[in-house]
Amino acid sequence: MDNQSENSTQKKSSYTLKVWQTTAIVCLTLSIVLIVRVAFNVLLMALAGVLIAVYFHGLADIIERKNWISRKFALLISIAGTIIIFCVLMWFIGGKIQRQVAQLSNTLPQTITAAKLKMSESPIGQKMLEYSSGDNSQKLLDTATSFFNTSFGILGNLYIIIFLGFFFTSDPSLYKNGILFLFPAQKKSTGHIILNRISLSLKGWLKSMLVSMVLITILIAVGLTIVGIPVTMVLGLITGLLEMIPNFGPVIAMIPGVLLAFTISIKTAIIVALIYIACQTIVASVVTPLLQKKIINLPPALTLMSQLIMGTLSGVLGIILAVPLLAIVIILIDELYVKRNSADIPLHPINETM
Repeated sequence: MDNQSENSTQKKSSYTLKVWQTTAIVCLTLSIVLIVRVAFNVLLMALAGVLIAVYFHGLADIIERKNWISRKFALLISIAGTIIIFCVLMWFIGGKIQRQVAQLSNTLPQTITAAKLKMSESPIGQKMLEYSSGDNSQKLLDTATSFFNTSFGILGNLYIIIFLGFFFTSDPSLYKNGILFLFPAQKKSTGHIILNRISLSLKGWLKSMLVSMVLITILIAVGLTIVGIPVTMVLGLITGLLEMIPNFGPVIAMIPGVLLAFTISIKTAIIVALIYIACQTIVASVVTPLLQKKIINLPPALTLMSQLIMGTLSGVLGIILAVPLLAIVIILIDELYVKRNSADIPLHPINETM
């Protein structure tokens, strides 16, 4: 009897302990989810700062490899060279860009009015105008307002991202070692592999993105200049900047150019739209795949879904960083789950005879 009562007491205590452990795990998980949800924009700004550090260190790698100089000196050249090139470009074309921006902002209302008049002359244009008026226009306005709304504001985000990028660039090993410290001793090698894969993937994405942005800016500016569209430099820069947003960016970038072309003629607007489509096709189908050899292959459907989710959570910053964030998540799943499970599954030879 004493043994039975002692066994029952141990079972009850064991059951109670498991209940408390499960409750603690659930509470901890919910707390982490709530903290991440509240601080999600901060984490995205940290990722943007990491991309800045990846850019400077990636450029320093090239300089160090080509010139056989010390790492610190190569990093200093990459930072100073980037700032000098940016200042020189602003010195030579900054005034022209400013004048074209002012011209575009002054002519945009008349451009929209003229485009509406042109569109009203065709049945398809009338249907588009009907859809964009009334309740639908208010819905579009509300969607755009929530889309561009972020918790810290655009300028506040930019300042924080620059400071974070400076700290990550100055001493990346400090933060890398801090992340590796979270791994158990027997998993340190896995942590190194994950960080190296993430670094390689982010460098590949950043390189392809920068080259694509520069190339699409030049192609659009040249193409629109040939057609005779005004403010081509600004339209090219808008297209280049929006190249950071896959799927949605190219569509948004077409709008001001096509609207300006509508003021000339419908034929010109069609030609301008074809120029945008042709340039985007060249960059997306030829240039980008050649540059993205080192980046993980992301399924288009997952990319679009991640953009929609990130846009809902964090607005424009979330959409810009959706692709690198998705690449990081896929690498983590591959290293921590897929490879471990596939290693645990014994491989049996397949018997081809029936």
